[in-house]
Amino acid sequence: MRLGAPVFINEKDPEAYVIEHVRKGYRAAYCPDWINADTEPELCGAFRAALDKHDIVLAEVGVWKNVLSKNPAEAKAAFDYSVRRLQTAEELNARCAVNIVGSWCETNWDGPHEKGYSQEFFDAAVEAARNVIDAVKPGRTKMTFEIMPCMFIDCAAEYLRFIRAVDRRAAGVHLDPTNSIANPRLLYDNAAFFRNEFKMFGDAVVSIHLKDIHLNPAEFTVNLEEVVIGKGDIDYVNLLRLIDKLPPDTPGMLEHLATEALYDEAAASIRALADKAGVRFK
Repeated sequence: MRLGAPVFINEKDPEAYVIEHVRKGYRAAYCPDWINADTEPELCGAFRAALDKHDIVLAEVGVWKNVLSKNPAEAKAAFDYSVRRLQTAEELNARCAVNIVGSWCETNWDGPHEKGYSQEFFDAAVEAARNVIDAVKPGRTKMTFEIMPCMFIDCAAEYLRFIRAVDRRAAGVHLDPTNSIANPRLLYDNAAFFRNEFKMFGDAVVSIHLKDIHLNPAEFTVNLEEVVIGKGDIDYVNLLRLIDKLPPDTPGMLEHLATEALYDEAAASIRALADKAGVRFK
């Protein structure tokens, strides 16, 4: 596995951006939002060259727009942006572009909705995914969809059901294991749960998000808080051993931390856990 994380650099310089990953010991990267194949082709080309030069895998090109918004103008803008980002992923030879399947929530672009588990919503999500993929027809990258704890893609079985329905070779699997953990029963048995999930996915996973969660004992209702890796309840020794069975260039990407210092802490922690697990990062 290749470890990666956001880097804190302000200049829009592909070489400097990639060099910062080298300095941090990262071998995988996120695509910054200032790299776009349609508007900045020369910058895009320079970025790809820098990645290749320093042997950094581009894990993902983020989309993070709601293609199923109930607002037609927002849905159209999200679709157009999704197409541009998937095209950027293709031009950069990224492992994937990644988005959520969409949401009908009217107060939050990625929020839950009472019909989010209905056949009607499933069919709408399948059609939207097909439309994005068919607009680009990528051959090198995959269009993938984030596992979300309050959406129907919340486990391997649902993810595989969805991409089989999409029925496009470019529909791939992006895995966020922690996002599958939505209740204490799964949390406390996460090692067995993850073993089954990885068995179902096989080698289909193209990129992974890495984070940890902790069940807050002070709250009566379930409150799962994101914390720095190693400070939560996820069995990372087990998880890293499972990831280690995937193809060796699979990116594992840290996320959702507020500061560079916290990312440094998380990177040090997961490297120590990898040593404990008897696995290593490239």
